[in-house]
Amino acid sequence: MSSLRQAIKRHGSFFLVPLWAGILCAPFTGIAAATRIALVLAAGVLLAAALRTGTITRLAHTLFSGSARMQGAGRRLVALLAAPPSAFLFLAALCVIPLFQNDYYRDVLTLTGMYVVLALGLNLVVGQAGLLNLGYVAFYAVGAYTYAISSTRFGLPFWPGMAAGAAVAALAALLIGLSTLKLRGDYFAIVTLGLGEITRIVLNNWDSVTGGPNGISRIPRPSLAGYVLKTPLDFYYLILLMVVITVFAMRRIIASRIGRAWIAIREDEVAAEAMGINTFKLKLLAFVIASALAGCVGVFFAAKMAFVSPESFTFFESVLILCMVVLGGMGSIPGIILGAVLLVMLPEIFRDFQDYRMIGFGIALVLMMIFRPQGLMGAGKRQ
Repeated sequence: MSSLRQAIKRHGSFFLVPLWAGILCAPFTGIAAATRIALVLAAGVLLAAALRTGTITRLAHTLFSGSARMQGAGRRLVALLAAPPSAFLFLAALCVIPLFQNDYYRDVLTLTGMYVVLALGLNLVVGQAGLLNLGYVAFYAVGAYTYAISSTRFGLPFWPGMAAGAAVAALAALLIGLSTLKLRGDYFAIVTLGLGEITRIVLNNWDSVTGGPNGISRIPRPSLAGYVLKTPLDFYYLILLMVVITVFAMRRIIASRIGRAWIAIREDEVAAEAMGINTFKLKLLAFVIASALAGCVGVFFAAKMAFVSPESFTFFESVLILCMVVLGGMGSIPGIILGAVLLVMLPEIFRDFQDYRMIGFGIALVLMMIFRPQGLMGAGKRQ
């Protein structure tokens, strides 16, 4: 703690930045919002100072130095805190920026977060396991309709509904994967393409359950401790929490033995199987995890919009999510986030040129495949 106090004394002027920011924002946002902004910035500065001096990691070692289980928890906490301070400052900025925006930009940021989670889930199948999935939107739709039906007809709340949506999507992926994952390459892509279209057609024609083309409306909003989430800012912070949890989980999974096994399957499935890797089970695991994640986002989408219909789950959605993975760089978490941000925000920025957006998008993808096939932030092949 002494090193932290010395750092605060040495760089005490940095703590004037949150106070000054709060004073500047007060005339535009009000006293309450300006206070929140100052507190968030102050917490970010303090956390950055603690991480820079190593105070938090030493404290974690001290607190979890007891039993073997406690030591394991301490190692996981230290691994979490090993992120650079800039990451925490960036997260603090993401918490503050929407306070200065209107509802339109908050909705765009929320939509971006949804596609980030979807793209990270698809990356497990395409970027890690090497399976070309063209029907990923089907599990997104399953999660959305699971919550829509269970909440409107049986009164299921949002949080159990999210678990139910993920479970139903995972179960559907398990049943489909058991019969299709023995296919390889283009054959698996064709099967998943058919799966996505079959799902949309079933949703469009099963009027007694899904409402058909009219969809399902009056879906309940999420609530937390009695507070109902209904504003764009509320849903932004909820999707931001989902993005943070997903990024942390993906980093742990990709760095694990399972993640390395997926990479081996992607590079050479025959060689991986010869080395003793159960390729079928691991591909099925990637398929199920990605589908469960899509189901969670589907539940969020249904709760945010309070309405779902088959038109929201077309083949173009699967292609768009796949383009985010390819554009950013398969297997690269920062690259996939960048790809999602570009493909969601750029069309909004160039909305005045909407007649030419898809032409520019196609040209950009062709140029990417020619000059940088690994993606914007994808790692090159290992020597």
